[in-house]
Amino acid sequence: MVNLIRAELGKLLGLRTAWIGLLMGLVAPPALVVLNAGYTRKTIADGTYGDVSDLSFESLLIAVLGATVLGVVTVSSEYTPTGEDSPGGRQLTTTLAAMPRRNRLLAAKGIALSLVVAVLGVVTTVATLLLVRLVHGAAVPPPSWWRAGAAVLYLVLIGLLAYALTLIFRNGIVTLTVLIVNSGVVSVSYLLTKVTPAAAYLPDIVGPHMFLTSIGDRHIPPVQAGLVMAAWVAALLTLAAWRFGRRAA
Repeated sequence: MVNLIRAELGKLLGLRTAWIGLLMGLVAPPALVVLNAGYTRKTIADGTYGDVSDLSFESLLIAVLGATVLGVVTVSSEYTPTGEDSPGGRQLTTTLAAMPRRNRLLAAKGIALSLVVAVLGVVTTVATLLLVRLVHGAAVPPPSWWRAGAAVLYLVLIGLLAYALTLIFRNGIVTLTVLIVNSGVVSVSYLLTKVTPAAAYLPDIVGPHMFLTSIGDRHIPPVQAGLVMAAWVAALLTLAAWRFGRRAA
């Protein structure tokens, strides 16, 4: 299993798109801190910012773009054509020939993805927290490291969520559209919370409660939010594995 995980790590890190995702996840949160610094100082000074303990963590939400891209390309790369010599062939055919036990393959891919996203999460979280402290100084309290750990875990779960959805849809574009548009442009989940309180437990809404204290109209305890988020990911991964096991490559 270790060799299989190592092989999947090599495949993932050998993808240009994966490095684009890593770059997005690493650079975007610190860049957002710098870009918003002037406005943030003003709102802190006039008392309109809100809970300043969230300041160190709010910029980390944009790192979901990187985690999402990594989760998608882990699967979508398997469905790309292998070359002009075999126009009907895909990487997945070769992968399954080398590893016909599909559950082991999916587990190795998921573990490799989790490791990469975890490293991404740790680096961008530490960099962002230190930068916020440098830019705003004593205006913000020292960062809570348990919240930092929760933020990293949230990014790993987002990556696995994207991985599961791409396995289900067999289309990375659909997954990227659903997750990125819903999280940044027009949040259907947020609109649903205005219709029913149960929508607050959808994964893209409940996840940030793992490390943010003032988000949305409803407070969900961090541990409860983490358990709900993990349950969503586990359910979708189970469905994805079942579908992947039943269909042809």
